[in-house]
Formats: sequence, C-alpha cells, structure tokens
Amino acid sequence: MTSTATPPASRTRVTLTITAAILAIIVVVFFLFAGLYADVLWFDQLGFLGVLTTQWVATVVMFLVGFVAMAVPVWVSIEIAFRARPVYAKLNSQLDRYQQVIEPLRRLAMFGIPAVLGIFAGVSTAARWETVLQYLNRTSFGQKDPQFNLDLGFYFFELPFFHGVVGYASAIVLISFVAAFATSYLYGAFRVLGREVRISRSARIQLSITAALFLAIQAVSLWLDQYLTLAGSSAGFIGTGAGYTEVNSVIPSKAILAGIAALVALLFIFTAIVGRWRLPVIGTALLIVSSLLVGSVYPFIVQRFQVDPSARVLESPYIERSIDATRDAYGVAEVVEQTYDAETDATAGALREDAETTANIRIIDPALVSDSFAQLERFKQYYKFSPHLDVDRYEIDGKKQDTVIAVRELDQDGLGDAQSWYNNTVVYTHGYGVVAAYGNQRTTDGQPVFLESGIPSTGDLGKFEPRIYFGENSPTYSIVGGSKDSEPIEHDYPSGDDDVEEVSTSGTSTTFAGDGGPKLDGIFAKLIYSIKYQSTDIFLSSAVTDDSQILYDRNPITRVQKVAPYLTPDSDAYPAVVDGKIVWIVDAYTTSTNYPYSKTEQLSTAIADTNTKAPLYAVDNLNYIRNSVKATVDAYSGEVTLYAWDEADPVLKTWSKIFPTTIKSKDDMSAELRAHVRYPADLFKVQRSILGSFHVTDTNSFYSGNDQWITPNDPTSPASNPTLQPPYYLTMQVPGTDNPAFSLYSSFIPRASGTSSSNNLTGYLAVNADDGPDYGKLTLLTLPRQNTVPGPGQVQNAFSSDTVVANQLAIIKRGDTEVLLGNLLTLPVGGGLLYVQPVYVQATGDTSYPLLRKVLVGFGDKIAFEDTLDEALDSLFEGDSGANAGDGGVEPGTEEPDPGTEEPDPGTEEPATGNAALTAALAEAKTALDDRNAAYAENDLVKAAEADLRLTRALAKAIAASN
Repeated sequence: MTSTATPPASRTRVTLTITAAILAIIVVVFFLFAGLYADVLWFDQLGFLGVLTTQWVATVVMFLVGFVAMAVPVWVSIEIAFRARPVYAKLNSQLDRYQQVIEPLRRLAMFGIPAVLGIFAGVSTAARWETVLQYLNRTSFGQKDPQFNLDLGFYFFELPFFHGVVGYASAIVLISFVAAFATSYLYGAFRVLGREVRISRSARIQLSITAALFLAIQAVSLWLDQYLTLAGSSAGFIGTGAGYTEVNSVIPSKAILAGIAALVALLFIFTAIVGRWRLPVIGTALLIVSSLLVGSVYPFIVQRFQVDPSARVLESPYIERSIDATRDAYGVAEVVEQTYDAETDATAGALREDAETTANIRIIDPALVSDSFAQLERFKQYYKFSPHLDVDRYEIDGKKQDTVIAVRELDQDGLGDAQSWYNNTVVYTHGYGVVAAYGNQRTTDGQPVFLESGIPSTGDLGKFEPRIYFGENSPTYSIVGGSKDSEPIEHDYPSGDDDVEEVSTSGTSTTFAGDGGPKLDGIFAKLIYSIKYQSTDIFLSSAVTDDSQILYDRNPITRVQKVAPYLTPDSDAYPAVVDGKIVWIVDAYTTSTNYPYSKTEQLSTAIADTNTKAPLYAVDNLNYIRNSVKATVDAYSGEVTLYAWDEADPVLKTWSKIFPTTIKSKDDMSAELRAHVRYPADLFKVQRSILGSFHVTDTNSFYSGNDQWITPNDPTSPASNPTLQPPYYLTMQVPGTDNPAFSLYSSFIPRASGTSSSNNLTGYLAVNADDGPDYGKLTLLTLPRQNTVPGPGQVQNAFSSDTVVANQLAIIKRGDTEVLLGNLLTLPVGGGLLYVQPVYVQATGDTSYPLLRKVLVGFGDKIAFEDTLDEALDSLFEGDSGANAGDGGVEPGTEEPDPGTEEPDPGTEEPATGNAALTAALAEAKTALDDRNAAYAENDLVKAAEADLRLTRALAKAIAASN
C-alpha cells in the first residue's frame, strides 16, 4: 500500500494572507502614528502642545461618550427584547427561516451592531468637542435678549449644547426602539391574527416606555426650538430673528406642541401599565396633525393675512430689535455719523487746512508696484515679492510716514535647472530683507523712493534680523541648522558674481541659529519626517544631522490657525520691522452665528473685492464678529505670539479658559509693535457691508429701503467682471477729528433698484487704525442728497473722457507701452472730496515694470492731469492748492544733465553764431539721438519721446546755425 502526502497549500496561503494583512495594518498604523507624532513635535517646539493635547483629549473623551451613549442603550434594548421573548411562541415559516439564518450569528450581532452604531455615533460626537468645551467654560455676556430676557451667553454656549444633546438623545432612543422592535418581531413577540395584532406584555412595556422616552425628548426639543427662532430665519421682513409671526404664532406653537408631546409621552406610559394602545395612538395622531396645523398652517395664515398687509406697523418693534442687535454684533453701534456738506467748487487755497493730509497722499499703488520692486530690488531670480504689497507707517526723522512694504521671499522656481532636493531643502532655505518705499514720493523717472532697500538691507528702519525663514511663499519644508563646527551651507544672500549652480563659492552662507522647528536628532525623528514628506533623502542625506531642524507650516496665517483653531484669521498678514526683527502681524477674529436678531452675512462674500477673490462656495456664515486677537509670527524663528486685543469679548474669555496660558494680554505688546497695529481690512469690509443698510436706524425708513447703500465697483476693474473697490489705508484727518491718523476708508453709492443705477457718492466711512484711545473709532460722513457729489465710477469716466487727458494718454500709449491706472483714492479735504489716481506707464517687454508718470486729480466737476501730484493740485485749485504734496520736489519732465554740462534753454538762451554754434548743436543732437536709441532699447517710449523732442530742437539749432 502506498500513500501520498499533499502539502498543506491552503494553510500556507492562509498564513501568508494573515501575515500580509497584519503587516499592512502595521504599516498603515505607523503612517498614522507618524503624522500624529509629527504634530506633537511641531506643537511642542512652538510651545502650544497644550492646544493639541486638549483637542485630542476632548476628541477621545467625546468619542467614548458618544460610543457608550449609543452602544449601551442599543445593546440593552436588544438584550431586554431577546431575554423577554416568548419562549414557546409559534412562529410562521418565514420567521423560522430568519431565525435559522441569524441564530448562529446572534451573539456577534448582539454585540457587533451596537458597537458599529457606537463607532458612528462616537465619530459624530467627537466633532462636537468645541461645543461641549464652550458649554463647560461658558462666559456671561452681561446683555440680555429682548424676547426671553436671557443672557446672550445662553445662545452662544448653552443652547447649542442642549440642542446637540437632545438631538443625539433622540437618535439613540429612536435606534433603540427600532432594535427592540426588530428583535421582538424576530422572536415572535408580535402575532398577526387576521386584522388583530397581538404584542407580548414584555414587548409592549419595552416599546411603549421607549416611545414615551422619545416623545419626552421631542417635547424638550420643541421647547428649545422657541429660542432657536431668535437667530434663525424669519418669515417676515427682518430676515434673521423672531418677527411678528414668530413671536405671536411660531413661539407659542412650539410651546403648545411641546405640551402635547409631553402628554402623549404620558399616554405611552399609561399603555405600558394597562396595555391599551388606543389613547397613545390617538395622541400621536393629534401631535402630527397639530404639528401641521399649529406649527405650519397657523404661522402661514398669520404672516399672509395679518402681517403682510400691515407689515410696516406690525414689524416695527422687531425691525428695531434687528437694527440694534446687528449694529452691536458687528461692532458698529458706536459709529459717529455726521453730515458732510461737500463742496464741489475748487477754489484757490482750499487745501490749506488739510496740509498734513495732502502731504501724506499716497501715490504709490501697492497693487501695481510689485513688478517695480522686483526689477529694482529682487537682484536674483530666486527671490520674489508678493503680487500685492502692504501699507504700513514708520517714523522717519521724527515724522510718521506711510510706507509701501514687502519682504524679499525665496522663489525656488527661479533656480531653474539648479533645482534638486539638496538645493531646495538645505541650501535655499530663506528669503532676505525688507524693501520699503515712501508712499507719497517718486523719483524723477517714476520709480519708488526706497527708505529701506538693498542686500544687505540698508535704510531708515535701523538694524534688524533680515532673514525670512517664515513667510507667505516659503517652501513646503526646509532643513536648517547645524553644529557650530560645521561649514555653513545655507545660501544667505548673493554677493559678487553669484550663480545658482555654485552657491557655495559665490554667495554668503549661514547656519540657522534659531529654534524654528522640530529637531531631527535621531533616527526615529528622521524616519517620521521621511514618512510625512515621502522622502528618503531626509533619512539618508549626510546634510541632515542631529543638530538639524525641519521647518514646515511656514505661512503666518497657517501657523496662527493651527495654534488657535477657534479663531478666524484675516486674509492678509502684513510684515513689520519691530524690535530688531521682522514679524508678520495677523489679525484674528472670534465669530458666531448665534447672536439673537443679528443679520447673517457670509464672511468670504463680504470681503470679496479687487484684492480678495470670492470663493465658488461660501460656507462661513456669521452674525457676530470681534477682532479679539492680534497675533505675531517671527519671520526668522517662526515663533507665534497671541495677544488678547479685545479682552472684553466673552467668546475669547471662554476660549482662554479652554486653552489657558496661550494668549497674552495686550499690555505685553511692546510700544514698537503697537505702533504697527492697524485696523483689519476684513473686519472693515464686513462692517461697511452691514452699514450699507444698517446706517439707517429709523424703522420706517429701514422698512421702506429708500436709503440703501452699497460699496461702488472698483473703476479700474474690468467692465465685463466688475469687483468692489477695496478699502485703502491712508494717513489723513477725517472731518470731525482733531488730528490726522492712519486710517482705513471706503465710500458708498446708492444701492441700485430695478434698472435704475446711480454712482453719486452718498457716504464715506473711515476708521482710525492707529493704536490709542481712538483706535477703531468709526466715522460715517453722510452727504446731503441735494448736492450731487460724483462717485468713483463717475470720476473715472470723467478722467477717461476728458479730451486733454485722452490725448496725452494716447501719446503715452504709442508703441509698445501700456497705461496702468492706479488706485483711485478719495479724500475728504478742502471741504469736499478730492480724487487722486496715479497713472503708470509700462513697456511690454519681459523685464519691464510700471513707472509713475502722471497723476490725475478731481474735485467736483474739475480735473487736472499733471506730471506730479503737487502740480496737479495747484492746477486743480486755480494755481495754488494751499498745501504741498509729497512729490513736490520732483521735476519729471526733464532729464538730469550730464556732469559738467548745462542743457541750454531754447526759450531764453542767446543763439550762438558761427561754427561753434553749429558744433554745439550737432553735439546736442548726437546726445539726444543716443538717448533715444538707449530708450528704445529699454522699451521706454516716454524717455524716447523726450529725447525726440530734444533732438528736434537740436536739429533746429543746427539748421539755424548753418544758415
């Protein structure tokens, strides 16, 4: 007899499969762990580890609460239904088959189903950790709502928590009811005999008690719904909050329905005791019918037949509530409103009393001069400037000066073929220096006048750390640092004939000496970040040592968002030289949608304009906002500091309890830092959007809507796709104030109704942006309706259609040049409104950049177009404006004479005679011809035109001399 042994192939395959699955799980888990551990290292290095651990602990606790709260009741419900099943129940064939299939899996199902449901519930509740922590650390507002006389903190912190608990409890009880019903049915607790349904006593008690509990929860939910009406949508005029219909029908109906639901719950308890279903069934039907009639039909009847015909009268008290609440919630309740009788006649000396404002008028447009900064101050292709520069102010020679400022950031795309992991990660790691220009000055040829420039940086801003390791355009990650004995390999700044191919020999090098990122001080740390960034070079490169640090999440806004997840950062971070270093200043807001009666806005829509694009889908609704925090991010070390700017904000107080020690008092801010704080543009945009309607405080006028305003379109935006005009920072003295201040302003025109549209100016909103007692003071100038003051669109049209302006622009546009119109500024000076617009000229070559050549000004129906703002103002105001502009010393129409020579004035010079005159004229013609050729080579047609004029004059002299 012979036997053959068959190898256990199937067992081997199973073993390999299990092993592979285990290895896959280990790899996935380690990848997840790597990400989590990298977060720990990042937060710990930055000093905000408590923020991360608080979130994690809260998330885990909430997950466990959600898991247990769902899994245990569902399991108990199934267990009770199973244990109380009829043991000798006669099952039909179908149920018998079901039992045969399910019975082998019963134990798994009894624990597995609750566990799976618990996981889903846990994930859901884990996402609500913020709501729970705010409730546990709630702060009183000290203000009460006008309907229920409850503290506003109830609507911010308590109502969301209670509503969430009730909703979650409803889901638990409902699922438990379904689980009990299914188990009871499966094990024969229900019997259908013809038209009669019989239920076992145990099932009846369990289901009726569960139903009673569900209805009791619904009663609580309906009662809470009363309070939700104060921040919900209104059926009437006010849009948000409880109007006449809500107060007189919806809120009472919620209370009535809550009472009915509680009564029906008692009827189900009665059924559990006596075993009769008729009363609870009737009660449930009554609740459903009442919900339709009392909850929907009755409010509709009240709104349609009582409110709509008399809305102006009936809604008046609720409109007043809406006006008061909205103005308070958006911080515009204290706006100072005053009538401004704007003059429209430009008379001589009109600007004499506004001399300081006139001297600070900004003619450098931060949205246009980025290319000028790049061509004049980039030096190397691996540097770049932000496409839209920032406006700040600095004290220069004892006087505050509006400044257009930018940091020279790293642009690794400019490395071209020299890009590699080594160069991109450990060599080219940072930008270098600040470039700042006077906002009110220009050079003779139209370039900005720099007060800080060059590499290394020199200028009026003093000594400061110039390296930019953390910025808006920093690389995804860099590895920096090293031992004191190691050779520096980080490219610092170019010197001599710097070449990106040979950075170690042609440029200066440095080693990062700060504490900017997690240390790569071991194999494990290197492995973690190799996994995070999927790069073996991090693990294998000899340039990565135990002294190395990895810098990432380097955008200032990103860093603030991570360490303060409860804040909404402003869309624009701006740099400032403060206390010997460059810092990014980030404004941050606390927001909510729970302020009773306050109008709801979409943040991203409200801030959209020429400089800020609107998203495709806006999901950031709010009806309360405070600039509660000013944050700084050190451009060298990446250190993040949060300062409580609005220390009275109850929302910030609540978060400060949740994350203690993370926010410093604003008293800890240095005087130099406070000097560079400014009023945030995003908040101002939201406020101007609100004041477009809520500048009206009379309820009748508000209802009629005959005085609605809107921000005008930016006159420089394309007509096919117009965008709103952004607000502008300027140093000026707003009418009604005592001194000039760094301010942010915007203007208003009437909101179009139907096909009618008017671009007349109706209002002018300005806010003091300087730190001090008047910081945040809003001033709203309202223009009388009997005076027609042109708005930005009308002024831009007047500029473009003026014959003199059009002809001069046509001359400038000849050849390969284009005209760029700068920001159209509006200033309340001279008793009226002065419009100022710089005009730039740019050739079409690849290396061209805008040059400021002309300035347009307008006042009333008069306009002027001159080479300088100073000349334009004098021309506009009958030869003497009464004040000097910042560019008063510039004489753009002329060329600087060569050293040792003097250009003759053809109108005054005595004609030369003989061969000497001819020789001089020909030499002059040759110089002009050379200048013209050089200008054409530079694609500078303005200089070419000037040289042409000098050439023509010189040739005329030569002809006269030869005769």
